[in-house]
Amino acid sequence: MASTRSLSMIVQRNLLKQRPILQLAAQCPRLPRRSFQTTARSRPRAGRIRVTYRRSEFSTSAHRFKAEEKFDLNSIERESDEVDVCIVGGGPAGLSAAIRLKQLANEAGNEDFRVLVLEKAGEIGAHILSGAVIQPTAINELIPDWLAEDNASRFQHATPAGSDKMRYLTKSSSVWLPPPPQMNNHGNYIVSLNQFTAWLGERAEELGVEIYPGFAASELLYKSDGSLKGVATNDLGLSREGKPKDSFERGMEFHARLTILGEGCHGSLTKQIMKKFDLRKDCQPQTYGLGIKEVWEVDPDKFKKGEITHSMGYPLPADTYGGGWMYHFGDNMVSIGLVVGLDYPNPWMSPYGEFQKMKQHPLYKSVLEGGKCISYGARALNEGGFQSIPKVAFPGGALIGDSAGFLNVPKIKGTHTAMKSGMLAAEAAWTALSETDTGTVFLYDYEEALRKSTIWKELKEVRNMRPSFHSPLKLYGGVMYSGLEAFIFKGKVPWTLKHAGTDYGATKPADECNKIEYPKPDGKITFDILTSVSRTGTNHAEDQPVHLQLKDWDKHAESSYPKYKGVENRFCPAGVYEYVEDEAKEIGVRFQINSQNCIHCKTCDIKVPDQGMLSNSPTHVDY
Repeated sequence: MASTRSLSMIVQRNLLKQRPILQLAAQCPRLPRRSFQTTARSRPRAGRIRVTYRRSEFSTSAHRFKAEEKFDLNSIERESDEVDVCIVGGGPAGLSAAIRLKQLANEAGNEDFRVLVLEKAGEIGAHILSGAVIQPTAINELIPDWLAEDNASRFQHATPAGSDKMRYLTKSSSVWLPPPPQMNNHGNYIVSLNQFTAWLGERAEELGVEIYPGFAASELLYKSDGSLKGVATNDLGLSREGKPKDSFERGMEFHARLTILGEGCHGSLTKQIMKKFDLRKDCQPQTYGLGIKEVWEVDPDKFKKGEITHSMGYPLPADTYGGGWMYHFGDNMVSIGLVVGLDYPNPWMSPYGEFQKMKQHPLYKSVLEGGKCISYGARALNEGGFQSIPKVAFPGGALIGDSAGFLNVPKIKGTHTAMKSGMLAAEAAWTALSETDTGTVFLYDYEEALRKSTIWKELKEVRNMRPSFHSPLKLYGGVMYSGLEAFIFKGKVPWTLKHAGTDYGATKPADECNKIEYPKPDGKITFDILTSVSRTGTNHAEDQPVHLQLKDWDKHAESSYPKYKGVENRFCPAGVYEYVEDEAKEIGVRFQINSQNCIHCKTCDIKVPDQGMLSNSPTHVDY
């Protein structure tokens, strides 16, 4: 019996036999019949029936290997499909691009225009951390009635932003600070970002977007002229040793007239495409922060719906950029988190440990006491801003959202800029693809539209705030200069400050820094790292390929441990990296990778001192 994953190929193979579509549906009983759509294509590829369905799955048919059969992955041909636009990443940017493309296509009467979204998370929105304040400018433009009472499919989980609080923290007290204009949240909404993203996915499907969650785009494909041809999805059913299991299925190729990368921060395919086309030639290196977040259900008496609190200072030292937040949303829900700039110098610092310390501060503890932590997560964030925006168009494709780095750091918001960039790319793509059916597509209009957009203006105005924290006065100099920029200069100064360098290059030797000891978690407000990882919902099969690749574990330990004393163990918010005492080793410890703990935050790929050794490859992950 065919699986749902084989459905797309079954339809194509049996089309000439004129088998009824419902007969094909009967072969796939797990797939709801009501979700089938059939359309005829009007262009040269018109002899095919297209089947789309919610949260679709696909793959080639499984190839069974005998024990004695030699396995050569490259000898197994992938199935392929052709689409108009392939979007990698089902986040707000990718879904906004998909929705806008289908809006334009449907308005033009071309309902057969194929837009496909690949998302590695098992469900749309499952890879998105809950609890965020969004500026509604982009969603108001994309779906104007997204909150309208007469819209049956409106988003029903938006909490209007209420009061804004800004505090400077010492160890046991807090000092009022005037919130800068960028942090004025009047008219904004607090949402569960995974709920919002899932809702966007539903709106995309209603328009005819084909969405494939649960499969990672793992390889870039190129044409003979060097332009991007499309992507291939990951192979399934491989063991930890890379050998085929009974469930082995070769990945599938998607050849697209245009491929849009919306992987998010520091995506593996984005890194490859930037290198191939030298997209960072005219910009500064990207810098990053690590955002660590929990969602709590708190005592109703302590819940203040819509209240927004930001803090800076404690627990972070003056030479480390970052700050905390607490958002009250939904029904008795609180999002709490800490962002730590990954250019911090002290290798003894643990961002996870700093977050646990922050929760013990009276400002936060008074709200959390008596509540229950229900989820945890961590993600790297782009902090480079205007100076670090790369070229966003290349032959056959484009970058959108956090793949390009459109986060407004002082505003602590990036959803609206990510969505707007996806919409701009979609409009440029529709124009370019409508003008020609052949040849390589280059989105010149996207580059130009971006420079004329609110994204460019918004990021340019705040371009000097983040790098100002590298002054000799550290935190205090950054706060004073940022205050001048926020209230007086407003980005109109003739200079542009540069970032200090790479995040991994900022790490000092351990012997030059003060060792930091973190208190034992109490299990009520603070938690050990493995307890937190269990709340992420991340699931790795025990027998699957390890996506964290290190060429030589011993060599890495010998070069890194004596100088940094186990920085990998401390910068990781999931306990993936570990140095274990081992008298048999010359340095007294051995290095190991607990890859099953990985929550795919990308921190290791950014902060590890020896950048030439670690590779964080794409993989299939269930969330």
